[in-house]
Amino acid sequence: MNFKKIILRKMFRLRIIGGKHTAIEHLTKGLPKHAVGEAKNAVKELVKEGFILQKQTSYGLQVSLNPEKIAEISKIIEE
Repeated sequence: MNFKKIILRKMFRLRIIGGKHTAIEHLTKGLPKHAVGEAKNAVKELVKEGFILQKQTSYGLQVSLNPEKIAEISKIIEE
């Protein structure tokens, strides 16, 4: 499974871009239990690549898509 593509597609579909953010745990919902760890690692890789932004809040770490890379993200999703 290409977890990076799955996560980017889900965030794009739900419009979790820029100021709108969600917990990493919410991104892994709907995936098989044995794949949750791999999906969380994919999120960390996407953060390093700059496709996902992190935001520290009082209730935990939140993530959102980088609005400056939406064009690249949409190309990845369409592949």
